[in-house]
Amino acid sequence: MAEPVRMPIESGCPDPVQYMHPTMRRNYGAWAYHDRPRPGVLRHTSKHNEEVWTVRCGTQRQMDVYTIKKLADIADEFGDGYIRFTIRSNVEFMVDTEAKVNPLIEALESAGFPVGGTGPTVSMISHTQGWLHCDIPGTDASGVVKALMDELYEEYKKAEMPNRVHMTTSCCQINCGGHGDIAINIQHTKPPKINHDLVANVCERPTVVARCPVAAIRPAMVNGKPTLEVDEKKCICCGACFPPCPPMQINDPEHSKIAIWVGGKHSNARSKPSFQKLVAAGLPNNPPRWPEVGAVVKKILAVYKTDARDWERVGEWVERIGWPAFFEKTGLPFTKFHVSDWKGTRHQLNSSAYIRL
Repeated sequence: MAEPVRMPIESGCPDPVQYMHPTMRRNYGAWAYHDRPRPGVLRHTSKHNEEVWTVRCGTQRQMDVYTIKKLADIADEFGDGYIRFTIRSNVEFMVDTEAKVNPLIEALESAGFPVGGTGPTVSMISHTQGWLHCDIPGTDASGVVKALMDELYEEYKKAEMPNRVHMTTSCCQINCGGHGDIAINIQHTKPPKINHDLVANVCERPTVVARCPVAAIRPAMVNGKPTLEVDEKKCICCGACFPPCPPMQINDPEHSKIAIWVGGKHSNARSKPSFQKLVAAGLPNNPPRWPEVGAVVKKILAVYKTDARDWERVGEWVERIGWPAFFEKTGLPFTKFHVSDWKGTRHQLNSSAYIRL
């Protein structure tokens, strides 16, 4: 009897079991242990003594249909036909015997896909959409990723870091990229420039006023037209007003800079999750290679690689040696704007009477 067709639903994720390797389905919830025979390869062994070998490769993140077809062809020819995409834009191929691993690795690397990213490596950089898809970017997040991973290629393939290094990039200060051991974010340094002729026709003013996290925007009249104005003493140049109101242009080719943050962590392993902290600001937003950003990131990674203890994440290493030692070892300048932990900074937060959910 034919299996009934699964009807699409309006919410939730598709059932993942249907896409799993048969060995994974048979041993679901019955895995005994896993290990890493080499960077980019995982071996999971079940309580029934069955194995699944996973080979992870990196991609350029923004993929065309020909690249996806090439990955699918490699899976069919050298694997068991099962692949999955990770949240950090890696591609994982699952096979059931060790004999298939080396031919699969050779096929991937000959096609330009580096194998690595497991264990104590520099993982693929997660990022926001940037110029390709997003409507509010101050820089191109995917371009920064490409430029950085070209320079950190060997660190992705070799497991020589004290622990995994998760990096993120965000094309605006809303920071969809999230927190990471090292984060590269745009930094607006000027309040938005308002085109008063367009505000009334394009923007829903109460929405824009409510969007500001520091209550720096208020309604106004200019040349007899309803518009908005910004209290520049309150404005923190976050750019949150630009999405609901494009006439409030925040991007600036000269004054939108790149900032580097370190120490963010989502996991609970060995230490609690932590916010990332600013360590470098005012770097040029300099496409297409962003060399100044690359130099700072590589310097931080080099010091962390030689100075941290085994299993220490970047933030844990900094907490152990202290922030003064971090700036001394990396050679980064320290200013009063760096390493704010938000304690006692109530004046920087929203102090209005608005209540938002």
